[in-house]
Amino acid sequence: MANPSKRSLLKAVADHGPLSRSELAVLAGLSKAAITGLSRELIQDGALEEGEIAAPSRQGRPSILLRLNPTHGYFVGASIVEEPVTMVLTDFHGAVLSQRTAPWSPPWSYGDPQAIAATIREAVPHLLGEAGVPAERLRGIGVALSGLVNHDQDRCLHSANLGWIDQPVAAVVEQATGVPTFLENDANAVATGERLYGLARDHRTFTTVTFGDSIGCAHYVDGALYRGHGGGAGEIAHCTIEPGGLPCRCGKRGCLDTVAPRQAILAQARARGLGATTMAQVESLAAQGNADAIAILHRAGAALGLAIAHVIQVNDPEFVLVVDVEGAMGPLFRTVTQQAIEANVLPRLAASTTIRFHEATRDLWARGAASIAAHKFLTRVEEG
Repeated sequence: MANPSKRSLLKAVADHGPLSRSELAVLAGLSKAAITGLSRELIQDGALEEGEIAAPSRQGRPSILLRLNPTHGYFVGASIVEEPVTMVLTDFHGAVLSQRTAPWSPPWSYGDPQAIAATIREAVPHLLGEAGVPAERLRGIGVALSGLVNHDQDRCLHSANLGWIDQPVAAVVEQATGVPTFLENDANAVATGERLYGLARDHRTFTTVTFGDSIGCAHYVDGALYRGHGGGAGEIAHCTIEPGGLPCRCGKRGCLDTVAPRQAILAQARARGLGATTMAQVESLAAQGNADAIAILHRAGAALGLAIAHVIQVNDPEFVLVVDVEGAMGPLFRTVTQQAIEANVLPRLAASTTIRFHEATRDLWARGAASIAAHKFLTRVEEG
């Protein structure tokens, strides 16, 4: 779709939900006549469809709302953030239609993206077949990983998890599959998914924080993902939270990742001989009055809350979404985190910032990766 005006209309509908033609005209800065013609073409192209009818505000006729046609495009998202590797197929509305997992493959840790490319290539026909989607409707593939990604979203600059340095991951996957492919940091992918399809749809300046085996963070500023000069914006996991503290896999000491995420909390529990292998068990021990469990959760929650408070102070977001992967946060940990945020943010900023904790399933990174491909499809202006 080479017409920039058509792309802008699709992007507006994706960003703001079902819209009337009058609302589209205002957002796009075009005349109602132009909107009528463009929307007609987009409906004929199959990109838009007429949906529900909006009641008139005062007088006049009700408006028919335009929305994305969910069958116009499909996207594969692949997460190589945690084991097992998760892959999903989503429609234009972000709904997951099929899903597959694959075991972690040791060659990935030695700098060979060919392994993930082969895994995705093998999975794509199964994902499409399970959903009954024709291959020609697959518009793009997104890959999410933990690490730094360049602005063109084709190279992994560095991933400590995978042992990758300056790897052309997107090009390798695209060559293997024949489908346009885009790479993104895991936290950025989650934030994009929430902006397009999730809880951040109504916010233009917001922050997402993911809590799981590690901690991720990403920012949207005035409706656009803020990736920073080198793609590293939001790396709160490697902010020093305890100077001179435990060594981190990044090479520094005392990073947030050594104190607050699930794996760090469980490591502390093992070190104190608690015998807990899950966050729920640590929370249960704390609820029973175990002093070590209470101390571990207080230390971790206070560290996470302090880091989030710093983000609020620096970026002044209107909304902060803390995504709890698989319900890892128990009541004590969440309460301490919330209290630490409130104690370390200026009252004016605290009053103007909405903070929400949200539990998500483990496929959130794959869904976010698919949203990266969808976002690129919506914003790319090219022949084809």
